[in-house]
Amino acid sequence: MYVLTSESSFDAAHFLSNYEGKCANIHGHRWRVLASIKGETNNGMVVDFNVLKKDLKELCDYFDHSFIVEEGSLESNLVSQLQEKFLLRIVPFRTTAENFAKYFYDKLSEKYDTESVEIYETPTNSCRYSR
Repeated sequence: MYVLTSESSFDAAHFLSNYEGKCANIHGHRWRVLASIKGETNNGMVVDFNVLKKDLKELCDYFDHSFIVEEGSLESNLVSQLQEKFLLRIVPFRTTAENFAKYFYDKLSEKYDTESVEIYETPTNSCRYSR
C-alpha cells in the first residue's frame, strides 16, 4: 500500500461562537491542509500528483479569503448585511481545526481512499483526522 500526501492552504477569518477566550473574536488563519491518500499503483502511480493537488486546491480555494461562519451563529439580518460586502462561507459545523480536518477528509473520500487529513491552524498547532 502506498500513501501520497499533498499540501495546500487558504487564508480565512472565523470565530468560535459560545466560546470564552480570544477565539470568540473574529480572527484569521492561514489554514494549512495536508491530505494523504492511499492505494496500490496502476502503471507505477496511485494517482497523478497533479490531479490530487488540483482537487485539494479546489477545496481550499472555496474558503480562501472568506469569512467562515458556523450556520446559526449569527442573526440572519447580520448575515445578509455581511454577504452584501464580503465573501461568507456558511458551514454546518463549528469552525475548529477538528471539524475542518473531518470536512476535508469527507470531501476527498468522495474520490479517493483517504488515509488522513491534517489541518494546521497555526504553524505549531494542528489536528489530524483519519478513520
